[in-house]
Amino acid sequence: MSGITNVVFDIGNVLLRYDPRLLYATFFADPAKRDWFLEEIVSDAWNREMDRGRPFAEGIAERVALHPEWETEIRAWDERWHEMVPGLIEGTVALHARLRSRGVPLYTITNFSAEKYAAVLVRFPVLGAFIDTVVSAHERLLKPDPAIYRLLLERNRLDPATCLFIDDTLANVDGARAVGMAAVHFVSPEQLALDLAAHGLPVD
Repeated sequence: MSGITNVVFDIGNVLLRYDPRLLYATFFADPAKRDWFLEEIVSDAWNREMDRGRPFAEGIAERVALHPEWETEIRAWDERWHEMVPGLIEGTVALHARLRSRGVPLYTITNFSAEKYAAVLVRFPVLGAFIDTVVSAHERLLKPDPAIYRLLLERNRLDPATCLFIDDTLANVDGARAVGMAAVHFVSPEQLALDLAAHGLPVD
């Protein structure tokens, strides 16, 4: 599998920890009530629209109008967003640094709101250490839409057969494979090191 020469990372829960439960545990002592709120009030479908490019202010206003009884908790999704993002996944960052030091071309495709992506770049500059980053909100495209992978490939004149894509979401892994990229499901930095070696990119 030595044909792999480029590595394409996801960001959330690959390089950067992201977990809304961390924030909403401060509002809900009962985990079941917290999970209900995350599923029904600030749902994944709603958040994905901000990842698609909807302004955060617009998304928050829409939820508050629908659920005024939860205004404080809804506004926290914006005002206290950084509490959902406790830090980098240091093991993956170390693998990124090793690949970069060996001259492996590194890219990323991320589902991220424009506002929050700008904020994490300030907080974690290493997230800017890529040749190119495709941000869903900038392009109005979301993984696993094949178009978002093709955008990276076409913009950087990459042969998909030379690219290894890494994502924590299986649907996104399948999306990359559908356009001809090799792809692995991220579960831990330790497993990723093994996956990289299996694709001809040892990081020992």
